[in-house]
Amino acid sequence: MKDDAPGAPGPAPPCPARADAPAPAEAGDGAAFYQLPGDPRPPARAFFVTAQDGVRLRLALWAGSAASSTVLLFPGRTEYVEKYAPIAARLSAEGHAVLAVDWRGQGMSDRLLSDPRTGHIADFAGYQADVGAMRDAAAALDLPRPWHLLAHSMGGCIGLAALNLGLPVRSAVFSAPMWGIHHPPLPRHVVVGLAGAARRAGQGPRPAVGTGGGGTFVLNAPFRGNALTGDAAQWARLVAEAGAWPHLTLGGASYAWIGAAMAECRRLAALPSPAVPALIGLGALERVVSPAAIRSRAARWPGARLVELPGARHELMFESPPVPDNFLDAALALMRQAGRISAR
Repeated sequence: MKDDAPGAPGPAPPCPARADAPAPAEAGDGAAFYQLPGDPRPPARAFFVTAQDGVRLRLALWAGSAASSTVLLFPGRTEYVEKYAPIAARLSAEGHAVLAVDWRGQGMSDRLLSDPRTGHIADFAGYQADVGAMRDAAAALDLPRPWHLLAHSMGGCIGLAALNLGLPVRSAVFSAPMWGIHHPPLPRHVVVGLAGAARRAGQGPRPAVGTGGGGTFVLNAPFRGNALTGDAAQWARLVAEAGAWPHLTLGGASYAWIGAAMAECRRLAALPSPAVPALIGLGALERVVSPAAIRSRAARWPGARLVELPGARHELMFESPPVPDNFLDAALALMRQAGRISAR
């Protein structure tokens, strides 16, 4: 299919891996990891690292008992590392260590505005500094190789950019990647125009109308008809977490974030696909990101397999059975195959 026209200039490469990279701070630095009462899973080790531009980031490591490879887990917008504890447990049981990140501006990483509820970024290049800090931490911890990427939603946008900048992984798994944004009823050019006008008027950091304001989506939206998951138990867990740990949650996106996100999606659409085997998951009921952008990229990625999952919404790993198992089984199969190839 025809590529979209290129957008804004590309981001600077992520911070290079350095032989003198500092070791991650210890858990005593105040980087807590939270669990709901009665959760039987071993907690992750949480710690802070500092990106090269000075932003402090929280990472979480599930080291496993006998890991032979590592999954770098890139969450989506508004998310926090605790959300992925059930996924880390599944990956750990299969022999993978898991390292996850709170992106700048969310979770326990540094918030970028005086209003901590607004999800904000001026340029998606900032997230590549987070990737660099995460990669340096994985190297300093000597996490087992090969490394693999698992990325959800906005993490899929950041992950595709990182792959094109040389992220050293053997395979990449994408859950509903944000390679375009679903924004009915307004056409794309209207959304871009509104975001640009807000930035020019000095309103870029303000939460964009219709993105949730200062609230928390799972606490404010009804389960019935939500765009994330059809599984009531998974929804209830997200509600319980948001109620227990409000400081980890995030509200609506700023006008600047919307403009930067759409510019990055447009830029990525013009780039070639990386030479990394990939699995791309898309729910049949997707209403958060653009299914057309996902299908377009999959069609132009020779080493990728697109899996469309009937009945699934945005949260493929937190959907009604059998969607999560089907998706993760395919992801683990790809990682095993890529690991065998890398060992030859």
